[in-house]
Amino acid sequence: MLVSANMELNAVVKDFSPQGLGSFQWGDWSNHTVPAASAVVAAATGHTVVLVDQTEDILAKSKKGIEDSLRRIAKKKFTENPKAGDEFVEKTLSCLTTSTDAASVVHSTDLVVEAIVENLKLKNELFQRLDKFAAEHTVFASNTSSLQITSIANATTRQDRFAGLHFFNPVPMMKLVEDTPGFIVNRLLVPYLIEAIRLHERGDASKEDIDTAMKLGAGYPMGPFELLDYVGLDTTKFILDGWHEMDPANPLFQPSPSMNNLVAQKKMGKKTGEGFYKYK
Repeated sequence: MLVSANMELNAVVKDFSPQGLGSFQWGDWSNHTVPAASAVVAAATGHTVVLVDQTEDILAKSKKGIEDSLRRIAKKKFTENPKAGDEFVEKTLSCLTTSTDAASVVHSTDLVVEAIVENLKLKNELFQRLDKFAAEHTVFASNTSSLQITSIANATTRQDRFAGLHFFNPVPMMKLVEDTPGFIVNRLLVPYLIEAIRLHERGDASKEDIDTAMKLGAGYPMGPFELLDYVGLDTTKFILDGWHEMDPANPLFQPSPSMNNLVAQKKMGKKTGEGFYKYK
């Protein structure tokens, strides 16, 4: 099923929870922007949200980013009524709390959405732990964009209450949420991105020329190297590694030496200040 993140979130969530929607718990151990942005969308529609991460420092940065994002949204949405904009920000923030202890809040949560690194072992370990503390009716969901939902769900005792809920970044602007086997977008997108890297590795074209060609020739808002840096090279690497492990003979899933080298140097893209490009 494909649904609009902006228009159908309420209905989708209510369908997930047999007892109605009480609260969300959004887990983010990957320092990624999607969980925080997803939390904004949920809180802005009046749902109780608990944003979970590893440290208070990460959560403080996420909360600050959420508030800044809300104020930008309010400025555009309530141009003629700044007071209403302030009320919108305050009301949304009042629906959002944070925690570093997932087990302590999951017992009162209706929907748990995980958005950690694309590593099946780590996801299974997390859900196994949460499964022990969550209420029987609680629905688990993964924001994975590449791993099989069944493989993650099998680590729990609630296979009938486990869903794929893949948000696209930036969440408030993107109109697509994937809840379907196969993850259509990334199954097409990642091989395209990796082929762009291989094109550059072979010396056929520069990064800049490849990006320019795809923006001018295909009408894409970002070239593949710009998009790789925006998404995070570590994220793309984990996706590719997972696919390669499942289907090692597939030429589309072969590792990229240059991307692996950048990740090893902790040059993950925009979030670290350098990836295929450098950022100030």
